[in-house]
Amino acid sequence: MSSTKKRVISLVAMAAVGAFALTACGAGSRTGNENATSVTCDYTAPESATTVNVLAYNSSAIDPFTDTMVSSCTKGDVTVKHDPIDFGGQVTKTTATLAGDTGSYDIVETYGYVIPSLANDQKLMPLDDLFAKYAADYKLDDISESMRTGMSYDGKLYALPMQAQMFIMAYRSDIFDELGLEVPKTFDDMITAAEAIKAAGKMEYPIALPWLATSDVATSFQAVMNSLGADFTTSDGEVTLDTPQGKQALEAMQSLQPYMDPQVTTFDQPKVQQQMYNNTAAMSIMFSGRMSDLTDAANSKLSDSFAFAAPPKVSSDAEYLYNRLSIDGWSIPFNTKLDPDMLFVMMASAVSEDASKASVPAAYPAREGMMTPENSPYGQAANDSIAGTMPPVVSPVLAPVSNEITPILAQVLAGNLTVDDGLAQMQAAAEKVAG
Repeated sequence: MSSTKKRVISLVAMAAVGAFALTACGAGSRTGNENATSVTCDYTAPESATTVNVLAYNSSAIDPFTDTMVSSCTKGDVTVKHDPIDFGGQVTKTTATLAGDTGSYDIVETYGYVIPSLANDQKLMPLDDLFAKYAADYKLDDISESMRTGMSYDGKLYALPMQAQMFIMAYRSDIFDELGLEVPKTFDDMITAAEAIKAAGKMEYPIALPWLATSDVATSFQAVMNSLGADFTTSDGEVTLDTPQGKQALEAMQSLQPYMDPQVTTFDQPKVQQQMYNNTAAMSIMFSGRMSDLTDAANSKLSDSFAFAAPPKVSSDAEYLYNRLSIDGWSIPFNTKLDPDMLFVMMASAVSEDASKASVPAAYPAREGMMTPENSPYGQAANDSIAGTMPPVVSPVLAPVSNEITPILAQVLAGNLTVDDGLAQMQAAAEKVAG
């Protein structure tokens, strides 16, 4: 493997440890197992009929792995069951299933961002012994070691990495070419392009970002702060919101608002996709799991007009890109009543070499070197995105702090709070959570 590719894989894990899982890749819904790949799933079945309940949200990047698990591991008296669900539903059900001594799910998709808090609360089973037991059978050592580190806490592995996601800019290459526009490298460049597109009468609101007020908006705020070399907290839990970087980040977000639909705080990632499909936006930034859908001619007559690039920096002097990275993986909840050995084999099958290859280009598999510019229309953009991302802040309090400040942040962007008042309120709320 080249040194550049090694650096890319390493940066995936470095940044994905702190990825904002609560918005991850948005929502979507599918039925059936049309994305399934036939793989080996050799486990010792229980003596009686058994149902294995799997919790994972539906999207084009996740479905290939889930569908493969359901299809290949359902056999004999064992049924692997996965009900279609959007991301918001998954978050709610994850919280519910981990809340008591008995849960509803036996395999749960989870993310590097929440691993520290879930592991600290002993909500997930450590997987190190099972990983070692099945490493040779399923070539698990080919899964990026740094991604495994991203799914670990205090030296223990708590989730088997499936794939990584990162921010990608999708833009209308036909409009950019017609107007002689360069691909934006900064927020100011995005505004310049948006003004030109508006002036040409192409569309009223050329920029589309997922700023759903209940979740996505905090991901964007964190991505802006990361571009400026900061985060919501330090690694030791000190809150760093009411800071010069926090103020610059909020003001940068506000600078984009005139070029975005006034209802932007109601838009999740599927809604942003629709803006691109329907010719009402010319630039969008979403997680990479949404990019493959844009290239599908069945989704939009504009599918041939979309091009991809790494996300911009907030400003020309910013050190990092406007970006968030996330590792998705499979975990075993502490309260399942089923055999962890059997469950781990199912998880390993779903991220096997064949399953991972089949997931490209919809997903960025955790196995090293599987996505390239040659096999994915956004492969180069994904690798460039990873390479320009701030290394993460790793702290168990980061996820709860994010949840706590989200409604205050939404009020600032709605114009109901000034930037200074919003930062002060977010700082105080976060300090209560962080202790």
